[in-house]
This record gives sequence, C-alpha cells and structure tokens, in this order.
Amino acid sequence: MNVFFASANFQIRRKRKIADITQALSVSPVDVAALRRMAISEGGLLTDEIRCQVWPKLLNVPLDVLNQEPDTVDRENNKDYNQVLLDVQRSLRRFPPGMPDEQREGLQEELIDIILRVLQRNPQLHYYQGYHDIVVTFLLVVGERLATALVEKLSTHHLRDFMDPTMDNTKHILNYLMPIIERVNPEVHDFMQQAEVGTVFALSWLITWFGHVLSDFRHVVRLYDFFLACHPLMPIYFAAVIVLYREEEVLECECDMAMVHHLLSQIPQDLPYETLISRAGDLFVQFPPSELAREAASHESMASSTFKDFELASAQQRPDSVLRRRRRQKQAALESSGVSSVVAVAQPSAARRFVRLAVMGLTVALGAAALAVVNTALEWAPKLDLFP
Repeated sequence: MNVFFASANFQIRRKRKIADITQALSVSPVDVAALRRMAISEGGLLTDEIRCQVWPKLLNVPLDVLNQEPDTVDRENNKDYNQVLLDVQRSLRRFPPGMPDEQREGLQEELIDIILRVLQRNPQLHYYQGYHDIVVTFLLVVGERLATALVEKLSTHHLRDFMDPTMDNTKHILNYLMPIIERVNPEVHDFMQQAEVGTVFALSWLITWFGHVLSDFRHVVRLYDFFLACHPLMPIYFAAVIVLYREEEVLECECDMAMVHHLLSQIPQDLPYETLISRAGDLFVQFPPSELAREAASHESMASSTFKDFELASAQQRPDSVLRRRRRQKQAALESSGVSSVVAVAQPSAARRFVRLAVMGLTVALGAAALAVVNTALEWAPKLDLFP
C-alpha cells in the first residue's frame, strides 16, 4: 500500500512539474527563471522532449536555428579532423546499446560535422579530447541542427576555458577543487595533500561534464540539466561533493599517490545524484567562487568572465538587479551582526536552500523570484513548490 501511494505521489508531482514547465514556456517573454529552477530541482527536466524545448531557453538560443541550413563542413582542410575522427570512432559506448550499426554510424558522421562546424565558425576555439563526449550528449537529445547551435553557445561560454590552446585555464578551474574540500572536510583535504594525489583524477569529469565517466545516459542528461542552469564552475563543485561523499573510502585508502588516484578516478555508478546535486548547490552558496579565487589562482577563469555577458543577456527577460542588491544587503546585515557568512555545512530544508541560492545569486535562474525574496524574505520559502 505504501509503495502504491509513493508511486501515485510521484506521478502527481511529475505531472505538476510538466504543467509548470509548459506554463513557463507559454508566457511571453518565456519565464527562463522558472525553467532554470525546474532544471535544478529534483528530477531535472524529466524527458528529452522537454529538454528539446528548455535547453535552448537556458542557453538563450532561438529555435529558428532549426530552419537554417547548416554550414558546409570542409573536412579535408580542417586541422582537427583526424583527431576528431579518432575520438568519434572510439565513442561507441556513448550510443544507446542495441542501436543498429547503420543508425549509429550516421550519428557519428553528424557528430563529426557538428564539432568541425563549431570550430570552423569560431577559430579562437581549440578542440580538446573529451569535447566529443559533451557534443554527443546534445546530439542524442536534440538532433544535429539544434545541437550545433547549443554546443556553439556552450563552447563560447561555459566550456570556454577548456578550449584555449593551452590547459592553463583548465588547471585553474581544477584548482578550486581542494579549497572546497578543505572548507567542508579538512581531514580529507589533508589526507589528499599528504598523498600528493593532486586533482588530475577529476580532469575527465570536468571537461566532459561527467559524460565520459558515467555509463547511464539518464544520469548524464540529469547533470546537464543542472549544469546548464548554473554558473560554469558548478561542475567543479559537483566533483568536490563526489570526493566528499566518498570520505570513508578515501581515508581508509593507503596514503599513496597512485592508490588514492586510482580510487578517486574510478567513479561509482550508483551515486545518489539528487542528493549530490543539492549538496553542490549548497556548497556553491556557502563558498562562492569569489571566496575561493585567491586560493585557486590570481586570475579569473574565462568561462566565469564570459558568463557575466551571458548572464546579462539572459537576465533581459527577468532582470536580477534586485536579487543582487538583496544579496549585498544580506551580507552587510550578517557582517554588522557579527554572524559569520560561512555557515556550517548542514542539510538545509529544500525551501531554505532555494532561497539561499536565490539570495546568493547562484544563477539568473531565480531572478523571477527576486521581488518575492525582497518583499517577504524567508517567509516566501514555504509557499514555493520546490518539487513541482
């Protein structure tokens, strides 16, 4: 009986969430803030059909790109073609098991064209191994034409650091990992430092948005919902929560670089994804990139700096200047009362967590809620249906 009611409750919430997404898409202008909130909240965007409608809105890509003829790809004269071809040929496991060879081979050809087309249009971007793991996810969800537009926008914003001629900016993002871990669990941090394991174990996680290391496509697209709705550094926060989740395994491991690296690089496939997504959001709020920047490096990542323009463009529909002002006011109030702005990492209620995400400006996602936050503060939280 309990199982029946749990299942019925799940279906009710699922239908309500689909209705809310449909409503957010139907208004003019589109309620991007609500869509971001849906993408972050438990379950994400639920289906690939919904993702086809929402992902373009999250990246501010007009759907009329579907009516445009794609650029012709010059494979012979593209310097990256041979490497792209090799990577795509090795990507068999990224396609659904049981897919007919002919269909898969056709998709692989489309995958090559998308990658080369984006690089052809943007000569400042440099291909890296692992990029195809991100592109194939978009191809499988939204098809070639829309995937090309989404990947191009993503490549000039969220993924921009990875597409430099050197790995300097990628290393810079990896440098955020240990400061996050240190603030939450100094024991794990010190153990990893003593083992001299570094952060390379998380490189493939970061540059593929976990697409290369997770075997279940459902988990991959769920993470993509989350990352597309958030700041470009959110994947490194998610990497940190995976390490923190495995605290016992790490501390029980022999304190040896090779042993710890091997343990951490073998990512478990049965992670509690919703819990970790929630945890990553909490850590972003409590320890924002600006607070960690000095420890990570002296310069700002290109993804973060270009994201400001991206954020501004998205915010034209749902301005979040009030939200930022509220954040500054709250910070000033905390400082004047002598209360530390870094609270203990606890398990906050869902409602309070989303209010904190809004107040701290996790993304422009919660811009639509700005006035509600200002007018009613935390009293607003219980009225929000955070699992629509």
